[in-house]
Amino acid sequence: MAHLLFDLDGTLVDSFPGISRSINQTLTTVGRSPVPEAQLLQFVGKRLAVIFSTLLGADDEALVDRAVEIYRPLFDEVGILDSRVFPGIPEALATLRDAGHSLQVVTVRSIGSAKLVVRHFGLERYVDAVHGPDRAQRGGDKADLVRAALDLAGADPRDTIMIGDRSDDVRAARTHGVHTVAVEWGYGTPDELRDAEPDYFASGVADLVAYATRWSNRYN
Repeated sequence: MAHLLFDLDGTLVDSFPGISRSINQTLTTVGRSPVPEAQLLQFVGKRLAVIFSTLLGADDEALVDRAVEIYRPLFDEVGILDSRVFPGIPEALATLRDAGHSLQVVTVRSIGSAKLVVRHFGLERYVDAVHGPDRAQRGGDKADLVRAALDLAGADPRDTIMIGDRSDDVRAARTHGVHTVAVEWGYGTPDELRDAEPDYFASGVADLVAYATRWSNRYN
């Protein structure tokens, strides 16, 4: 049995269309110009406060907080409708769960929104828990969420895999000695993922399932 920790955006769910549209609608609402989608891809997987402080070029916390509060309902009510589960993900999660592995979601998306996304796409039936920061939490580190997932499952890091599409997923997992898999269908660039040096690159969903199965049976 392995403990599998999944990032959400870019790993389980293709949410970039909804994220980019919600960001640009927020920017126009606060009187700024929209940003080309290609420039927004780098922000997927970052905290909203970081995204808007960068895009607004503002040290004004009140303005950043206003943008965050505008964005949240835009994505949760409209942007989510522009998102989709990556092909094969529900079947992969079902296969891994049926094999006896524990599955959890670990994301920097705020916990309420993360649970909404997981529920909207019917993924809650496969996962034991969803970990994300509280809405009011401005800072924080994804490594802390990995730690929370390990503690909840009583998992040995040596029996755990973190599966994600960005270098921060690899870094957060390595903080606790967790094995890392980078998925190639997400938003991380090839250079970003190579520089992160994950333990394995999954070229597709079927490859991920096959690797997780082999890895969990490595001592048999």
